Amino acid sequence: MTPLTNLNSRNLLIAIHDAVATTLAVLASFYLRFEGDLLADRLPLLLLILPFFIVLSVVVCYVFNLTTTKWRFISLPDVLNILSAATTLTLALVVLDYIFVAPNVRGGFFFGKITIILFWFFEVFFLSGSRFAYRYFRYTRALHHAREQDAARTLLIGRAADVEVLLRAIENGAVKRLWPVGLLSPSPADRGQLIRNVPVLGGLDDIEDIIRDFVRRNRPIARVVMAPSAFEPAAHPESILMRARRLGLIVSRLPSLESGDVPRLTPVDVEDLLLRPSENIDYTLLEALVKNKAIIVTGGGGSIGLEICERVVKFGAAKLLVIDNSEPALRAAMESLAARATSATIEGRIANVRDRNRILHLMNEFKPNIVFHAAALKHVPILERDWSEAVKTNIFGSINVADAALHSGAAAMVMISTDKAIEPVSMLGLTKRFAEMYCQALDHDLTTQAGEKPRMRLISVRFGNVLASNGSVVPKFKAQIEAGGPVTVTHPDMVRYFMTIREACDLVITAAAHALTSTRRDVSVYVLNMGQPVKIVDLAERMIRLSGLQPGQDIEIAFIGIRPGERLNEILFASEEPTINIGIPGIMAAKPNEPPMRTLRKWIEALEQATAEDDRAAIRIILKDAVPEFGPRAA
Repeated sequence: MTPLTNLNSRNLLIAIHDAVATTLAVLASFYLRFEGDLLADRLPLLLLILPFFIVLSVVVCYVFNLTTTKWRFISLPDVLNILSAATTLTLALVVLDYIFVAPNVRGGFFFGKITIILFWFFEVFFLSGSRFAYRYFRYTRALHHAREQDAARTLLIGRAADVEVLLRAIENGAVKRLWPVGLLSPSPADRGQLIRNVPVLGGLDDIEDIIRDFVRRNRPIARVVMAPSAFEPAAHPESILMRARRLGLIVSRLPSLESGDVPRLTPVDVEDLLLRPSENIDYTLLEALVKNKAIIVTGGGGSIGLEICERVVKFGAAKLLVIDNSEPALRAAMESLAARATSATIEGRIANVRDRNRILHLMNEFKPNIVFHAAALKHVPILERDWSEAVKTNIFGSINVADAALHSGAAAMVMISTDKAIEPVSMLGLTKRFAEMYCQALDHDLTTQAGEKPRMRLISVRFGNVLASNGSVVPKFKAQIEAGGPVTVTHPDMVRYFMTIREACDLVITAAAHALTSTRRDVSVYVLNMGQPVKIVDLAERMIRLSGLQPGQDIEIAFIGIRPGERLNEILFASEEPTINIGIPGIMAAKPNEPPMRTLRKWIEALEQATAEDDRAAIRIILKDAVPEFGPRAA
């Protein structure tokens, strides 16, 4: 129920309407029930009672949310509210007639059963009639505007439950310039039905026949919109997209909707067709973790960091500090975040995580509740050449962020790690594994000292390749295809895991929520379930076909050899790394070896001296001593 202080002139007009509706219902029921002298005899008492009953009706309609519901969106819950309000007022008439008026005023029934029943029907009619008439007016006006604006005839693809969301958005004007003429559904139960007056014309395999039929009738279809169910593996979305593009149609998609999202159409990207089904994520858990909190994200200008920023703002963070070393990336991130409708206070600061004093100062000034550490150097071949830079950013930068988070009183620090940290063969994986070890050791010490609740939790979250992220193979392949090829693949047997940025970041926040709420203190390294690995050459061939071309004929695939620090197959868990099921879909926990902090401090001191001298041999010896599973191919 909306607070009285939030009511406006529109609500006042609705209240007046409902009062008039109740007045008409009472008078109409009396007029039909009584005639002549019977009506004239009751009229004085009726006029005495009526003002008080009208006031009661206004209160009842307000309690049942009739005063505050927009007529444009009236639906089944509103009808139930109308029925509830009418029934409540009818019972009030029964009490008034049988308990107060009959024994105390007239000595007999004043309204009577028939009048009261008539009142219920009239009240429902008068309360709902204007509302539905207004909604029908808005509906027809939206359709009229769609015709006037030369809206594109559109074929919708997906199950009825998905498509119905889009149809509602078209009706209320949220989605414009679309004229839905039919629906193709993968569900046999939908065939031959009407969904909000749009016919289900057939199954997914009928797309070409349906489109040609509309062309023969001189009503050509211009667009295809795919609902989320059209991207399920059983629906063969790749085939739908290829056939639609072959027919020269514009293809869009309706993204999966979360609470509060506005339906909006987006282009179908090749990434949409490369995914396994996403994990079901408990968004209430994420909101509980982030809502009204102060959050810091390092590397917030990168693809992963920016997505984390957008998600924590979405989940209700009160304050957000974005830290990045790149001025253009920070500016782009701030502009992206400023475009979002949010009440959060968002700041951006230029800082390098290598600068210990700068990071300490920013965190002490901001006082974060949670720190997400996404800043890192991540390009494998480059880091194989510049070892000391990897150590400075990925190891010392992570140590600086962890220490600053602890010093500023944060409840948790979450480090974005990589599956390459498992039995590493590259400097990226090796430096990330060392950073994990530092966070593990600090988390262990804090947990051991704290007793019931540690001062801060430090966790690391590992995952593999992220679609469409900076440096991802998918944007690279798209650019090569647009340039006419060749598409370059390192090795025919190269295999990688992939997931979307959105899912990866939501699971990162989920892992943080588990670390802060779970009673298990022995879990500080989380591994995201990456699904089935993808063969890179198969990915390249599929992307070429999705572009309407043939691999080997229109676009060549060239094998350029494995780059320094790469391996053919990524792994999710080390051979001597126990795994723990934490009961959250999409996330497992790992228990890697955990050197004590005093040992780590010795390695850190030695690394500081070796990196200052840019002594690659010394760096390698120290890191090999710290991470014995470091593979020989990293040299």
